[in-house]
Order: sequence, then C-alpha cells, then structure tokens
Amino acid sequence: MEPVRTCIGCRSRAPRSSLLRVVARESELVVDETATLPGRGAWLHPTAACFQDALRRHAFGRALRVTRSLGAKQLENRLNWLMDN
Repeated sequence: MEPVRTCIGCRSRAPRSSLLRVVARESELVVDETATLPGRGAWLHPTAACFQDALRRHAFGRALRVTRSLGAKQLENRLNWLMDN
C-alpha cells in the first residue's frame, strides 16, 4: 500500500506518487524531485488550481513552518513546465 499525503492546496488526500514535494531553500520554494531533501516538506498536486489555492491561503508558510516570505517563481515555472508536457 502506497503512502498517502494531503495536498496543501485543495486539502484532499492522495497517493504520494501523484503529488509534488515542495521544500523551502534560501527563501525560495523548490520542487523536491526525489523527496529526499532535508527539512520539512509540503505536498501539492501539480496543477495551477492547487498552487493558486495554496498561495491564496498562505499554506506554504504554515506547512513549512517559516515566517519569512517565500518566493514562488521557481515553483510556478516548474508547474507550468509540467502542465505543458
């Protein structure tokens, strides 16, 4: 049985393989391709809707337990690339 995680955008539970792990690296949100980077991770469906919901609700900061603002441009570019391919 595959592990289940909760998407921070839509708050629905899904298999880990269908979600992206996101971590904070030097004030920037980064996709953790191998799910092995150190630190807290947040899980997100690779869709624009979940990404926008997470941004609107300030879910990244809460999930990653950081108080500083996090840049989301790199994550947004990665999601756009995934949706185009």
